[in-house]
Amino acid sequence: MEKLTRRTFFKAAGATAAVAAAKAHALAPDEATHAHGAAATPAPGTPTQPAYLFLRPDEARFVEAAVARLIPLDGNGPGALEAGVPNYIDRQLGGAWGAGERLYRSGPWQAGLPGQGYQLPFTPAELFRNAMRAVVDDVHKRLDTTFDKLSGADQDAYLEALQTGNRDLNGVPAHTFFESLLALTIEGYFADPIYGGNKDMVSWKMIGFPGAYASFYHLVDQHGILFTRPPMSMGEDNRRMVHIQPVSAQPKAVGPNPVAGTPEVPRGAVTKKKGGR
Repeated sequence: MEKLTRRTFFKAAGATAAVAAAKAHALAPDEATHAHGAAATPAPGTPTQPAYLFLRPDEARFVEAAVARLIPLDGNGPGALEAGVPNYIDRQLGGAWGAGERLYRSGPWQAGLPGQGYQLPFTPAELFRNAMRAVVDDVHKRLDTTFDKLSGADQDAYLEALQTGNRDLNGVPAHTFFESLLALTIEGYFADPIYGGNKDMVSWKMIGFPGAYASFYHLVDQHGILFTRPPMSMGEDNRRMVHIQPVSAQPKAVGPNPVAGTPEVPRGAVTKKKGGR
């Protein structure tokens, strides 16, 4: 994998990705309201530890280490880990999108052509769980350690092998898993903080994206003026606190080869046609 510098990354993603990711997967609301952050604010002096909904401890360690290599902290600004991207990924996998709410789920399951999009029988949650289990087992078996304990160079090499390879990860092609992980990482970095990532709107501040202002009417006739107001989230209240969209109870994942320990529901219970996330 080529070294992903912040300069080349933002050439590819930039403000366009910020606009697109600001419309990231909507999660079904429930009656609870949560302030920005994965968990309640700890007492002073207590280390902050994300409270994950979906990720198991070994999976969380992999995701945290992997996203830190995909979008690293550097002199230009925070990386994916500092922006809370693992929390975003966890919430997506633990919500309706992770359960395959909008996926066609009745088969038949056959290898498709490159232009036909996603053709695997797994929900996103099943895809990630199967693949992460394979990665954790592989690193332990071959290297007698965990991914987060590898050096940065070794982590990059392992991610490159996933990116360019077609190794089977419990039914998931390695490159498919890498592409999915990278896509969620970019989304979580640029999305509105209401979805759990982009903590404190750090990526928006870095690229000068204004966020979700409802109206710029008062600026229509003012030209050549630098817009200096801080970015605004869709979930801000009048005290500028961001309230994260809650994740309600989701339908159980279905499929012909669900992850071990995932309860099955009758095949065909979810029959919506394929669509975007």
